[in-house]
Amino acid sequence: MTRIAEKFEFLLNTYRRPDGGRWGGQELQDATGGAVTRSYVSALRNGHIENPGYDKMRAIAKAMNFPVELWFEDSPKRVAPRADELEERATIAERLEHLFQTIIDEKKDRPYTDAEVARMSLGGISEEEVAGIRSGEISNPTIDQVLALAEAFGVSPSYFTERKAPLLSREAIEALADRDSSKIIHKTLALSDAEKRMVLDILDHLGQLHRGRQDGP
Repeated sequence: MTRIAEKFEFLLNTYRRPDGGRWGGQELQDATGGAVTRSYVSALRNGHIENPGYDKMRAIAKAMNFPVELWFEDSPKRVAPRADELEERATIAERLEHLFQTIIDEKKDRPYTDAEVARMSLGGISEEEVAGIRSGEISNPTIDQVLALAEAFGVSPSYFTERKAPLLSREAIEALADRDSSKIIHKTLALSDAEKRMVLDILDHLGQLHRGRQDGP
């Protein structure tokens, strides 16, 4: 079985119909209004579809009442909110454009180009695909394309699918807008968890010294 087929089986076992039964192809076809057919469900379960489109994943998630971002998690074991309790915030194109505007190339002091993002994905997505998703021409990117964009920008894949949280917090936007803060953030991305904790300890210590100077003797 492919990774997607295994994920689908996990979701089918976890998110049951209201009567407790597993979702079948006919039930999903009816629940999605034909957007996902019986044959598509069968092909997905059998591993014949390794890279489903985002619209299919979203239709299945909505029908089965689970957050669409669970498709992108390696081991979805958390208790997630129901999909009908969340609200849509922005399209993938809008979220991608937000990354282009907030995460800049610190060496050139300008936003990344489509070609540069494609190179940063290490072959995961082409320049034409980046441009198409960014413009909305590709409104239904595949799971591999979404994962490639997330890898290129150093964000979680759930950034493109999470519906309740804002795109980026105000603090994150302000930090990325400041050149020195942005450099600090980017330089820590490659550090291990232990090394990141060391950096946090140093920052906490500097913060305490700063507050001490403000308070005075």
